[in-house]
Amino acid sequence: QVQLIESGGGLVQAGGSLRLACASSGRTCSMYPMGWFRQATGKEREFVAGINWSGGITDYADSVKGRFTISRDNTKNTVYLQMNSLQPEDTAVYYCAAALGGGLVTTTMGVRYWGKGTLVTVSS
Repeated sequence: QVQLIESGGGLVQAGGSLRLACASSGRTCSMYPMGWFRQATGKEREFVAGINWSGGITDYADSVKGRFTISRDNTKNTVYLQMNSLQPEDTAVYYCAAALGGGLVTTTMGVRYWGKGTLVTVSS
């Protein structure tokens, strides 16, 4: 069993930055593709960023390309999401996700484990 615990959410003004972290416990996620998804009020959960097991391959939603960076430290079983130039439309609950197998996790269907989420609020 895998537990994913997100941290780093909060309130920030437009143009600001936040760094989210996702720590895994239980079975190690160091060999799993990991990702970040978000869900705004009244909307479906959507893909934000994904990273393969080694950190050598990443992918981003078009809406965050050039602003967000996903990374991982397998020695700490932790995945990060650096978010810069935040905008009010980035306001959402951000969820950490882990998948089994190789490649990347870019869809909710591919997720095997979810964190409980951390709220990011961007004020205008």
